[in-house]
Formats: sequence, C-alpha cells, structure tokens
Amino acid sequence: MAELPENLFLNPIWHALQTNQRHLGIVAADAARYFSEVAPFAAVRTPEPSSLRQLAKLMAPQETVWIVGEEYPPIHDLAFVSSLECFQMVLDEELAIPDHVSPDILPLDAANAPEMVALTDLAFPGYFRQETFRMGSYYGVRHHGELIAMGGERLKLGRYSEISGVCTHPSYRGKGYAGAIIWKIVRDHRRDGCISWLNVGARNQQAIDLYLRMGFQIARKVTLHQVTLTSSQELPEPDRRH
Repeated sequence: MAELPENLFLNPIWHALQTNQRHLGIVAADAARYFSEVAPFAAVRTPEPSSLRQLAKLMAPQETVWIVGEEYPPIHDLAFVSSLECFQMVLDEELAIPDHVSPDILPLDAANAPEMVALTDLAFPGYFRQETFRMGSYYGVRHHGELIAMGGERLKLGRYSEISGVCTHPSYRGKGYAGAIIWKIVRDHRRDGCISWLNVGARNQQAIDLYLRMGFQIARKVTLHQVTLTSSQELPEPDRRH
C-alpha cells in the first residue's frame, strides 16, 4: 500500500513550493505562496506568529489564500475566515489499472485556460486560475466543441503528483468522464514513476465513493484554512527568472 508520509503531507504546499514547483510562487525563509494567477494556496514552515507575519508580507491587501494545518495562533494582520476538512487519498502503486485509453480524452494547454476556468467555476469557484495549467498536465473531453469534462495535476512534491481539477459539466455527469480522465492521469504517473494522490472535501461523499471504488485509500484528514490579509502590505515583485 502506498503511503503519504507525514513529514511531507502534513504540510504539502510548503514542500511542493520548496521543490518541484518553486518556480510557480514566491518563497521566503518561513513562508511561501503560489503566484495568485496560479493557485490560491500558501504555506508557512511552522505554525508560529513570525511565520504567519512573513506570509502576510507575501500577500496583497484583502487577498485570500488557503493554508493547511490544524491550529494557528492569531496575529493582527491575518483573519482566519473559514476552514474546510479534507481527506488526502492515495492510490496503491501496485494496483492494476485499466489499459484502455478513451479516444475522447484530449490534452489541454494554455490556449484552453479560459474554458478550463469557466468549467471548474461551476464546481469549485476560485480554485482554478488562468495559469493553474502550469502546475501539470491537463486533459479534457469535448462535446460539439464544448469542454464538458476535465482533470489534471496540481501539487507535485518528489514522486507524489496530486490529481485535481476533476469536474464534469452538470448536463453530462454520470457518463464516466471523470473516471476515464483520472485513469489517464494515473497512467501518466505510472509511466513517470510517480504516486497518484488527491485531496477531497470530507463532506463530498459522492466523490469519495468514486475514488474508493477506483482503489484510492484515505491516508489522513487535514484542514484547510481560508486566510485574508486585513492590513495594507506591498506584494513583492515576483521572481520569474526560473
């Protein structure tokens, strides 16, 4: 059974931004965040007031990001708006997977960003941004030219690649598109020697049941906190030399 080691996955955003995806964000000594056009996620090295104050300096006034963790101390500059419990799930790298690749599944890229944002906004508004596609490979299914289903990769740390952005237009659900796209991504991961994992809302029982049927197992529950900068800060100029 594949595992998601605690030393990485209790703070996965931090470790992704320290390694595979450092070029997609701003990284300081004790805080890091993705560029706002890439993803609304940030992290601190440790849940200390000094780390949170450093995170505040990486945020624009009134900007909101999500950070993973159990408890954080209150600080003047940040307001903790809400929280979301999620399950981290992982697929056993020895599990047999379907060989068939649906011809309907097509790669998506930068040219498709506007319609990818529009589709994901129907399911989880605000999480998928104009440059989220830079985080990994994305695939979609079209009907009469319209993008009706999609999915791809988000956090990457070491051998672990997260499956994310999986959604289907409400008019086309129940036809197996989501599962077919997930298997396509898993096949890519097997080819590249990666372990497939994902996050899912703890209350999203329909999605959880699908992932369990596919062979994913729950590794742990984590909490995402929505945090807003309440004071005026200047966002540093992004370093795009990478």
